[in-house]
Amino acid sequence: MSVDAEASFAHVVITGASRGLGAVVARRLSRPGRRLGLIARGAAGLEETAAACRARGATVETAVLDVREARAMADCLAAWDAAAPIDAVIANAGINGGTRPDGKPEGHASASAQIAVNLMGAVNLVEPALPWMLARGRGSVLLVGSVAGFIGLPDGPAYSASKAGLWAYGEALRAAHGPAGLRVTLVAPGFFESAMSARFLGGHPFEMPVEEVAVRVERALLGAQGRVVMPWFFGAALRGLALLPAPVADRLVRRFRFRIAPEG
Repeated sequence: MSVDAEASFAHVVITGASRGLGAVVARRLSRPGRRLGLIARGAAGLEETAAACRARGATVETAVLDVREARAMADCLAAWDAAAPIDAVIANAGINGGTRPDGKPEGHASASAQIAVNLMGAVNLVEPALPWMLARGRGSVLLVGSVAGFIGLPDGPAYSASKAGLWAYGEALRAAHGPAGLRVTLVAPGFFESAMSARFLGGHPFEMPVEEVAVRVERALLGAQGRVVMPWFFGAALRGLALLPAPVADRLVRRFRFRIAPEG
């Protein structure tokens, strides 16, 4: 990565930065001369991430916010952009849910929350920044999706729907605004080591270390890669199922069954 390319990411905003992938990505992006805006619901974890980033030389601002709070998100981003133009936003905040250990469906509250956080939370991050980026003729958006968005998983309908919607949203943004200088990167990981992943009871095929995923996310952002699927063969297999006749795809996708442990 050239010095000029690095300089184009002087101010990066990351949601879900208090733990997991968001925290690791924030630390990896930290360096002297770079400004980070970190957003999360957990104050203690957020401050821990911020301290680690400052120790690496970054200038850090934090906001304890729920990404579902559209007005609060917009006000926060406007203040940060006024202080220093935002060059990139990373929509990483996410929650999961699914079939409960007793076999009962996740329920309306859980399904609604997942769609609100995973999809609308990303919209609440991107949309306020979009006019500024387009007016400047430059800007980067990275959306952390999931291979679960490639086909509806039987025990995670709302999670799959939220990630499928996020993928389509990003593809549309890139097609619409790429010629105007907007760089949109879609990242679709499979299982990786995290508190969220640990809630999936049962097998975690092809699970990756969170540090490896963070390296790929950083590389994708700085390299303006349009799409990154990891591991690619897992994503390709799930994407391929969607092209099969429905009865065949349904039988095969039922092999990916899981239950979700309660939070806490």
